[in-house]
Amino acid sequence: MKLISLTIAGLPYQVQEGITVAAALSSSGQDHCRMSVSQQPRAAFCGMGVCQECRVIIDGIQRLACQTLCQGGMKIERSGNK
Repeated sequence: MKLISLTIAGLPYQVQEGITVAAALSSSGQDHCRMSVSQQPRAAFCGMGVCQECRVIIDGIQRLACQTLCQGGMKIERSGNK
């Protein structure tokens, strides 16, 4: 098992190489990915990219956390209500 380093909401984490960003968020205790228009936390739901509830900003680009594998040095931020 190889660990890689990344940041989630500005905090450093080490996660197992090959897991999804959604899994990394969950294991970090910060499982919500974004806030809804009514400011309710939203997290990965379908796990296959259809619901798009797991939108996050990774290195400045909006992506789906359930469909993106973690890579060393990633900077993951929660998405706004877009």
